[in-house]
Amino acid sequence: MQSHEIDYQIHGDDLQFVEIELDPGEVVIAEAGAMMYIEQGIAFESKMGDGSNPDEGKWSKFKSAAKRGITGESLFLTHFSNRAPSGRQKVAMAAPYPGKVLPVDLREVGGRILAQKDAFLCAASGTRLDIAFNKKIGTGLFGGEGFILQDISGDGLAFLHAGGTIVRKRLQGETLRVDTGCLVAFQPQIQYSIERAGNLKSMVFGGEGMFLATLTGVGDVWLQSLPFNRLADRVLANLQPGGSDGEGSVVGGLSNIFERT
Repeated sequence: MQSHEIDYQIHGDDLQFVEIELDPGEVVIAEAGAMMYIEQGIAFESKMGDGSNPDEGKWSKFKSAAKRGITGESLFLTHFSNRAPSGRQKVAMAAPYPGKVLPVDLREVGGRILAQKDAFLCAASGTRLDIAFNKKIGTGLFGGEGFILQDISGDGLAFLHAGGTIVRKRLQGETLRVDTGCLVAFQPQIQYSIERAGNLKSMVFGGEGMFLATLTGVGDVWLQSLPFNRLADRVLANLQPGGSDGEGSVVGGLSNIFERT
């Protein structure tokens, strides 16, 4: 199925959302809960499956939804369509945490990318979504976010979301090692594995995690500077158990010491 050709505009700087303009009959699919707003002529429906194969049976749709459920994703995708008799209508999608929206024209990257399981935001109807498991034992045990990947394919636009700043790096046969959480997406011809982060002392005390993702080959890799889990860990580390009003900060901690003396 050929993907619908949609127009879009990305708004914002570090808290971005994407506004998609649909012609009558055009459809965009999105993760459940991604909608920010819709105009009057937009109708939406939650469905099992991405709709890329109109002849797909109920059992195939159920298997697809089950795989998404196993990996922690929503069982359903939301399909937004322009039902207005004439004229374009807009729908906007926003991600659940601060970051950038990354538009990817699948035709320009060979028709397929592999992305972190929580990176997908929305895509033009006709885009196929699947789950890819990295079969290497080391990656499965230690890969973290990179063990379960979303397989996104088609010939239209797909939108990913990532934290901090996104950088696109082109590998020309060399090897790139990155924190597993900083990996957003890569082309499928890139070889992906996990290796130890240096010697035992570096692994335990280096602060960079015990393992790194290793990417080798020729193709594109997208990275994020601030994975959500890194941000969440830092916030939680500065909160006292049960505290939620800023008393977990350094200043709050000092004030508590003085109050007790």
